[in-house]
Amino acid sequence: MFTIFRTVSKTISCSLFLSSLLVAMPSHADDASRWQQVKASGVLRCGVAASPPYVMRDPRTGDYSGIFPELCRHFATDVLKVKPEFVDTNWDNIVAGLQSEKWDISLPLNDTPERRKAIAFSAPAVDYSITFAYNKKNPKIAPGSHQLADIDKPNITVIVMSGTAADKAVSGELKQARIMRLPGFDETRLALMSKRGDVLADDNMSNMLLKSAHEDWVNILVPNPLLASQGIAIGVRKDTPAADVDELNQFIQTERSNGEVDKLLKQSVQATLAQAH
Repeated sequence: MFTIFRTVSKTISCSLFLSSLLVAMPSHADDASRWQQVKASGVLRCGVAASPPYVMRDPRTGDYSGIFPELCRHFATDVLKVKPEFVDTNWDNIVAGLQSEKWDISLPLNDTPERRKAIAFSAPAVDYSITFAYNKKNPKIAPGSHQLADIDKPNITVIVMSGTAADKAVSGELKQARIMRLPGFDETRLALMSKRGDVLADDNMSNMLLKSAHEDWVNILVPNPLLASQGIAIGVRKDTPAADVDELNQFIQTERSNGEVDKLLKQSVQATLAQAH
């Protein structure tokens, strides 16, 4: 009987010890912060998808420029004190690659409710809405159009870059127009220029650049009310600690308040227009 009692006591003691040990051990979420892990590796991996003027890639050198690559560089070198590394991706994979830890942050990304189910976001660096570029001479679209109903017709083809926020928005709003989904920035513009499609759905900045480069034939339809009005931000993994997100947000707020984002925006617009000519 004494032996049994002693065995049971030891078992209970071991269980209590293990329980206390498990309570004391940090969970995965409480491990070293995301930025501490980045500092340990010495590299901040930035997943990027081309979207001028937010992200541009020189086809000859492979170098990245634009608002968000510069923010990535500044955050890496000035805040985290590490080297920035850019990982090329596309809009269909930019969220999945972040989830699977192929890179540490994704840029640029529209902060949408659907994406928030999978990842988290920084504070917005740039404001965003969707507009529609079209040829002034297209007889299907009346001059001065400003309603979605003006282009949501069976005889109109709307061009959009696959997997983007614009793709999600027009897919949910347009009921009659045909939607032509293409994989990249250049393909969508060529489709509009070659008249394969009637209207290009894209963010307000990209379409403004298109109009600036082709004032002779491009018009812009700005929906009233604005379509998909939101912020363009930096995507981070959903398990990123709140303190790390706060540090990233403080950096972005500083870059906006000191005029750095506006300066980068102007530089990116000029560079994009220069490439177009």
